[in-house]
Amino acid sequence: MSDLEFMQQALAYAHSVEGRTSPRPSVGAIVVRDGSIVGKGATSPPYGPHAEVHALNDAGAAAHGADLYVTLEPCCITVHTPPCTQAIIAAGIRRVIIGALDPNPRVYTCGIEQLRAAGIEVVSGVAQEEASAINRPFATYITQDRSYVTAKWAMTLDGKLATRTGDAYWISNTASRVWVHNLRDRVDAIMIGAGTARTDNPQLTVRLAEGQRQYERVARKDPLRIVLATQGQLPEHLHLLQDELATGTCIIVGETCPDKQRQRLLARGLEVLAVPVGRDGHIDLLAVLKMLASKGIMHVLLEGGHQLLGNALDRCLIDYVTAFIAPKLVGGTEAPSPIGGTGLHNMKHAYYLRNTQTHVFDGDFLVEGEVYYTGRYTSKGED
Repeated sequence: MSDLEFMQQALAYAHSVEGRTSPRPSVGAIVVRDGSIVGKGATSPPYGPHAEVHALNDAGAAAHGADLYVTLEPCCITVHTPPCTQAIIAAGIRRVIIGALDPNPRVYTCGIEQLRAAGIEVVSGVAQEEASAINRPFATYITQDRSYVTAKWAMTLDGKLATRTGDAYWISNTASRVWVHNLRDRVDAIMIGAGTARTDNPQLTVRLAEGQRQYERVARKDPLRIVLATQGQLPEHLHLLQDELATGTCIIVGETCPDKQRQRLLARGLEVLAVPVGRDGHIDLLAVLKMLASKGIMHVLLEGGHQLLGNALDRCLIDYVTAFIAPKLVGGTEAPSPIGGTGLHNMKHAYYLRNTQTHVFDGDFLVEGEVYYTGRYTSKGED
């Protein structure tokens, strides 16, 4: 097998722990000796061993003189666990093949330098695009101190989230919805606004039948369910407020929310957190993402509605888009479109997607890609 083929094996282990390692990156590693895999591993949940250590322990004495394939540059600093570079050197690894460089400024290229200084051959950039994609959330978390945001919506061919009466069941087909549940399965949290909670009354859980998983992943609880409700006013009948879903659901309110409303939500077993409110009277979304990052939430799936998505886009806080387009037409001036907010004045300033991918699911089209905020100030600074 080639380096690329072995790296694909390591990437499969990285995929198996997506959404299960925050606030650490999802990494896979394998040890190869004489063309055979003798050790394998993936990052443990916080704060167990890293992927490299698992793979080296799995290989045992066979690691001496072997090759190590790892999807992310090995760490060279102590944060909860000792540096992986030390373990690699001590194991007598001959060659290290790396997918992507670590975006952590404290590690970036330093891990490679330590390995080379110890006489180990290092090859980097093998399957770099996929290896980097897995850890885009970690890169945002570690460099911007906020959660990474993937925005998801499904719309008709004429750009509607629902009919003029608010009916949206179902725009996308079964195959598309299975894909979305696989997406939910690899994020840390799913976020909606109070309007979507009232209109759709969702469960925000991962529901995948046998054989529907894109990757076999380590078992875990559902992602954290988050509802933004500035004044805490949510109907009592919502699924998310019932006993079976209240645990694992967080209601984020504004600091202006009456204490009576907070206590009502707390009494139902919900987690309630307060954040500042902007001049527009809405919850400060950047403050939300920074607070979630402080709690180790790296990847948030934003499932709408159009007001929340518009607020996120206006603030340049959508990092990735997954948009389904169903071959259906509903019309209606009052039918909602995916993204509200203030929007842009000129088409020439439109944001666009890069590294795009398109897929077809039984007639539905999926367009996904990273949002590029050309010429605009973002939370990263001037572009």
